[in-house]
Amino acid sequence: MDRLLNKVAIVAGVSSGIGRETAKLFAAEGASVVVGARREAELDALVGEIAAAGGKAVAVAGDVRDEAFHEALVRAAVDNYGRLDIAFNNAGVFGEAGPSTEVSGAGFADALAVNLTGSFLGAKHQIAEMVKHGGGSVIFTSTFVGYSFAFPGSAAYSASKSGLIGLTQALAAEYGAQNVRVNAVLPGGVATDMFEAVNDSAEKQDFVTNLHALKRVAQPIEIAKSVLYLASDDASFVTGTASLLDGGASITRS
Repeated sequence: MDRLLNKVAIVAGVSSGIGRETAKLFAAEGASVVVGARREAELDALVGEIAAAGGKAVAVAGDVRDEAFHEALVRAAVDNYGRLDIAFNNAGVFGEAGPSTEVSGAGFADALAVNLTGSFLGAKHQIAEMVKHGGGSVIFTSTFVGYSFAFPGSAAYSASKSGLIGLTQALAAEYGAQNVRVNAVLPGGVATDMFEAVNDSAEKQDFVTNLHALKRVAQPIEIAKSVLYLASDDASFVTGTASLLDGGASITRS
């Protein structure tokens, strides 16, 4: 498989789940990958796994709230591989939950800082580099929560992730003429550490699972395959989209 042959990609938020599976898939499809996350042990393990499978990857540890981290990721792509073609901004947190009248200003601001501002800071530096090389593809991880579905107690998460859709559209319109495509994926329930942490009982997990037409949640690799499509030249005429990957949750009422 070589859908990303000779491409260079950044994947931020790779400690587990969707980001980790996407980084491995990108590498398997021929991309040279720069992976970023806070936890160095997980980064080192991922780079080793990619290398063992015959792929190319380097790691940069840092926090997406720090603009210097995004600069370092882009610099690693250029220094190691000469260019940047693809960026998947996947890092995210659920943030402070509970009744909105009780959510702290600091908690709300932190969700925005990670989910929305962190993605903006990444795109800011990624796009600047892509323009130098004739374009590229930027992808954000948003969510169906706050878009086609709403849950009580999730204001910080919903607002910060929904903001990514507006950011996607603004950047797509601004840089389309320079051949930079910008899209967002909106997963439904996915079997990740975050899903299990938020839905911390079998009853809660069963409730969310039943919201989907497929009556199951996704595996991370299923979302990664859709990200691969948007990253690849197969999606050369796709930009500014909010792509629902929700197992039919948005159309299910039973």
